[in-house]
Amino acid sequence: MHKLGRNLLIAAGLALSPLAQAMAADTDIAVLIPGKHDDGGFMQAAHRGYEKIRDQLDVNASFVSNISATSDPVQLTEAMRELAQKGPDMIIAHGGQCNGPAQTVSQEFPDIKFVVIQGHVQGPNLSSYVVRQEDSAWLAGALAGLTTKSNVVGHISGAWPKPGLIGRAAFYDGLMHVNPDAKYLTWFTGDLDNTGINAEAAAAEIAHNADVIYTMLNAGRQGVIDEIKKHNGEVRHIGNVSDWTQVDDTFVGSAVADASVAILNAAQDFTTGKWQPDRITEIGLGQGDVVKLTLAEDVSPEVRAKLDELAEKLISGEITMNTTYEGKEFHPATGDFVDQSFKETLKTKS
Repeated sequence: MHKLGRNLLIAAGLALSPLAQAMAADTDIAVLIPGKHDDGGFMQAAHRGYEKIRDQLDVNASFVSNISATSDPVQLTEAMRELAQKGPDMIIAHGGQCNGPAQTVSQEFPDIKFVVIQGHVQGPNLSSYVVRQEDSAWLAGALAGLTTKSNVVGHISGAWPKPGLIGRAAFYDGLMHVNPDAKYLTWFTGDLDNTGINAEAAAAEIAHNADVIYTMLNAGRQGVIDEIKKHNGEVRHIGNVSDWTQVDDTFVGSAVADASVAILNAAQDFTTGKWQPDRITEIGLGQGDVVKLTLAEDVSPEVRAKLDELAEKLISGEITMNTTYEGKEFHPATGDFVDQSFKETLKTKS
């Protein structure tokens, strides 16, 4: 069966004959991973998603990775275009930094289905699948506010895609909900993978009394881990994406948001005829084990109980989080607080 005809049957939700099902293995699904697929963070979650497609679905799965450490939109667009020229049935692009490239390239290749993971874009052949990392980030902020001793809490991220900004804002909102007097040091270094500049940011925040730091990083997180280890347990770390409390005892918690599940879901939806264009599909707190806050063993029963209570209120809607941060950012090189517009100068340099 020709791919177009097969896809029309699938899109219509019609059952395929055994022969057609066997030929459905000709379906090609490609995963585009902007960063390093073995970074121990968000990009590695994408690779886990690719592995799930490869191992669980009867399709031809492939991936490309390590395109741009700074999420350069021109490079990402060109990489996506090159991938589309190979003619896969679906391209799953990982990360909100792929929003713009997917909007552009999906219009150039109307016969290919496009998905952006953690995206907020839609179109005639384009949809987004979102794991609500802001839910676990909010709880991470509450954890930081409940466990800080210095009353200074840090946040470090790399790039500036919309999900990263939303996650930062949610973390701050959770912090303020439980500890409105806490001082907040937040910074985007411009590079998710560079260990050196992220270590420097951590050192500066610690020098300004931060004793809990939340990182939304990829390979660059190791620099923060190494810096925190120098402080003999006086500084704790909160990770994201996967459960970092199982990796290193400097972590007091981790804002888990397993984007690999969204990647598999998108591919499954396509192969079963459930995928629809022009839609944003979300997975959040309370929907299985995908989004959650994990805790280190030494977190007190009192803090655990409070976090459970807050999680229930988030799920029920009793707590409505603010996903916009309007405050200033802490510039580690100078120790000054600067307007958020300052990062535009860093973007032009990266």
